[in-house]
Amino acid sequence: MSGRLENLMGALAVALADSIASAVETATGHAGAMGAALATLAQEPGMSIEQLRVPLGRTQSATVRVVDQLVAEGYAERRPGRDHRSVAVVLTCKGTEAAARVLGSRREALAEALSMLQPGERKALTAALEKVLAAITTDRAHADQICRLCDLAVCPEKTCPVELAAQTTTAAAPAHGDPGAERAARR
Repeated sequence: MSGRLENLMGALAVALADSIASAVETATGHAGAMGAALATLAQEPGMSIEQLRVPLGRTQSATVRVVDQLVAEGYAERRPGRDHRSVAVVLTCKGTEAAARVLGSRREALAEALSMLQPGERKALTAALEKVLAAITTDRAHADQICRLCDLAVCPEKTCPVELAAQTTTAAAPAHGDPGAERAARR
């Protein structure tokens, strides 16, 4: 084993992460968690701050700051949560439009990176990626972080390797009070 595959994979991961981050920053005008928050809330409206912090990989206080910024810029509003103690974060029309730009810019960056692949190569890469993604998914919270910018419409949970792996790990070791598990239960 020469390590070449691992090196190439690392280089690809960095290049794609940079390309996606740049595209999302261009779409929102912000670096960091704003794009992920917009994409997540567009696909799972009404999440509480505690639920939103899981895919963002942020502390509760850092997530509050992201939500404060979304609200201040007119992208989201706070509404009473399901238990009337929590706050539900819901995108405004402006936020929904920004989320669509985030998901579209991500899709375009990835499509460009894969544009030179032939159909057979795309099929082989899809199978390999499904296998690797399932293997690296450690639990529900990790799954939510991995898929924080995913377009859930093109990768439904019944076929998503990350979601299926998270369901397997959750079934093996249920976590009580885990916000990620609560998120999965809402799906």
